[in-house]
Amino acid sequence: MDRRKLLLGVGGAAIVGVTGGGVGYALGSGSEPPAVKATEPAPTPAKYRSRPDLRTMPDVTITTPANATVGGYICLSPASGTGLWGPLMVDEKGSPIWFKKVPDPATVAIDFKVQKYRNQPVLTWWEGTIGGTGGQGVGQGEFVLADRSYREVTRVRAAGSEQADQHDFVITPRDTALFWIYDPIPYDLSPVGGPTDGVLHDGVIQEIDIATGKKLFEWRASEHVPLDESYAPLPGGDSAHLPYDYFHANSVGLAADGNIIISSRHTWTAYKLDKSSGKVIWRLGGKKSDFTVEEKAKFAWQHDFRQRRDGSYSVFDNGAGVTKVRDYSRGLVLKLDETAKTAAFVAEYLHPERVSAPTQGNFRELADGGSFIGWGQMPHFTEHNVDGSVRLAGHIPLDNQSYRAYKVDWTGEPLDQPALGLTVLGGNVVVSASWNGTTRVNRWRARYGAQPGALTGTLEAPRSGFETTLTVPGTPEYVVAEALDATGKLLGTSSAIPVRV
Repeated sequence: MDRRKLLLGVGGAAIVGVTGGGVGYALGSGSEPPAVKATEPAPTPAKYRSRPDLRTMPDVTITTPANATVGGYICLSPASGTGLWGPLMVDEKGSPIWFKKVPDPATVAIDFKVQKYRNQPVLTWWEGTIGGTGGQGVGQGEFVLADRSYREVTRVRAAGSEQADQHDFVITPRDTALFWIYDPIPYDLSPVGGPTDGVLHDGVIQEIDIATGKKLFEWRASEHVPLDESYAPLPGGDSAHLPYDYFHANSVGLAADGNIIISSRHTWTAYKLDKSSGKVIWRLGGKKSDFTVEEKAKFAWQHDFRQRRDGSYSVFDNGAGVTKVRDYSRGLVLKLDETAKTAAFVAEYLHPERVSAPTQGNFRELADGGSFIGWGQMPHFTEHNVDGSVRLAGHIPLDNQSYRAYKVDWTGEPLDQPALGLTVLGGNVVVSASWNGTTRVNRWRARYGAQPGALTGTLEAPRSGFETTLTVPGTPEYVVAEALDATGKLLGTSSAIPVRV
């Protein structure tokens, strides 16, 4: 039996070459795979023959195809269930654009999005470990910034002995970073029925200069928000001395006037803080609201409090958490009259299936006035028109979660080579080409021939997702894959791979 018959007899196809790079993956330029032995079992078929390392990257299912959307890409951070975890960017068809497996020793990546640093777009996400499940617990880690080429620019860490929590990371126009720390401190919990020698999970904001790591501002919830504002039950019984998470901060950002706005899930309250003194300017919602809140504008167990371009405010109203207050979660827009101290309902945005997300989630305004929602524990995302109708919807595997989901504008320009996989099938060579992170490839071209310097045969095909396949007739000695933009300009070339049969 000749070698070709031997290889094709194992699973009906022979994978004969793979090369390429990408952040977190590199086989080495021009390296060759080991020979397949007849006694080895057939390998599990790879999802992407050019990138077998991504065989368990989570799939994204589109349930409502894009219709008059703002365009752009979707940022997700799968962080539970089966498969690889890490920052994941997909297009509107759910096809991957870029994925990076979380490196050891980090457990998960959280809150993957696009921001600006030094007036340049950057990808940001949190890497670390979580004492809880699916992004709802307390995190210990650091924030990563990466440029258009997916090169790490820097990491932002908390000042002092604490570690940054995963719930939010905002780069300000001053190139500083705002984020949370969960700091367990000794605390007398007897005023609310707990032990005198109890422990409190304090919510701490830090503002850090990204370039130098210098701490510029710090704020502690325990110094401004009393325990009796919380709706969270005290730990009891054998757990009485565990930290009491009375506040559970989950968003921080800037209001239009430069002051700080935050969300506390366990007090059902959004707060506005004086940027200089840290004094609470006002409370919205909860037990001590400074505003009279219209019934339809009330929220509970919420996330992601932001100010919109027209001055209104938005929040992801979970409506569920330790208790269930509403049958479904929603994106909520409300208008504040800071003189009359009233909060009026403006609009709500719902999932078509009226999903309820007990944890996580976010709600963001888009450039055209529409909105984008990540449904947190329920691993869905939706894009909405101004009137609330859904113009795009999808989800990651339902055994998974993504703390938030974002619609972003992004141009990726990876510096590594395209990846190439070759498979001999039916006397021809199936060429599988991909390039993790690129957003400019419009077509792929396979060139093939007897020697790397004499590749006279060519074949082209439109890009058809993360990986594009082309079938080269016969079995040439060598093949390369070339990535082309919409004008036909060459963007990148793989190594020349020998066809082994």
